[in-house]
Amino acid sequence: MGNPFVHLDLSTSDPAAARAFYGAVFDWKFQEFPQMQWTGIVVGDGVGGGISASPDPAQPTSWTAYVAVDDVPATIARAEAAGAKIVVPHMEVPGMGWLGVFVDPQGATIGVWQSMSPPPAPKAEKKAAKAEKKAGKKAAKAEKKAGKKAAKAEKKAGKKAAKAAKAPGAKKAKKK
Repeated sequence: MGNPFVHLDLSTSDPAAARAFYGAVFDWKFQEFPQMQWTGIVVGDGVGGGISASPDPAQPTSWTAYVAVDDVPATIARAEAAGAKIVVPHMEVPGMGWLGVFVDPQGATIGVWQSMSPPPAPKAEKKAAKAEKKAGKKAAKAEKKAGKKAAKAEKKAGKKAAKAAKAPGAKKAKKK
């Protein structure tokens, strides 16, 4: 249902000052990714984000929201067809996913994000999967128990038949 907001990025001319400011204002932790020249914002529960230097010195400091999508290139193509100006058509974030960025016809910048791994299942789905697994184990156990019971009954019937054949007065088959 829908496409949720999943990430926020701050693009600024002074990332160090932004980290100092937001670290003093909010209970945020920061994780440095020097190879990407990017700082992750770790918030615990909720939507996290990042801070990076503006790629263009003329670009004003701004936050960009990212929306989860199943296919970045297809979403970017739909945005372009609807009148968006494409800023980043498709870029891989190694080990994490892919992103794209566009400016809508009204001038607002927004990003799209496709995760390499599927998002976690909602609690109800997890609960149903767990219940299904438990029911499967229970059914397997009952089947095993029924099989043992049938084997025991078969063995008992065989013993009874053997005992009846040995009993006095039991008819023996004649040899010809």
